Amino acid sequence: MDVLAVREAMRFCADYVRAGNGPLVMETATYRYHGHSMSDPGTSYRTRDEIAEVRATRDPIGLFKDRIITSNLATAAEIKKLEQEVRKEVDTATQKAKTDAELPLEELYTHVYRGDDDMLVRTCEPMVYAKHRP
Repeated sequence: MDVLAVREAMRFCADYVRAGNGPLVMETATYRYHGHSMSDPGTSYRTRDEIAEVRATRDPIGLFKDRIITSNLATAAEIKKLEQEVRKEVDTATQKAKTDAELPLEELYTHVYRGDDDMLVRTCEPMVYAKHRP
């Protein structure tokens, strides 16, 4: 539930594995704010007060935002503006996803990633990997 702690733990793991020391398994503890499905609202085994308390005191996004502001890396106004821009981008993408036609099955594995040209992406053929091309 701590963004920077996870980043540092992952950095350690990546360095360790890349140095040839073998694989690692990382166990992380997170808190799920919602139930598993519509039939599991998540309130039968914990109270709404518990959920609200965790959200108020241990939410990783809120804690990271507070850390950025108290470290003078950004102001609250800058963070709010960024949140508004991101929310607008997510809303636009959500609307597009809801209104676009469904792709044919053969498109399932194409254009999986956006950006990184050095990424290896699994192609439509099983166990065949190719350089990602945007």
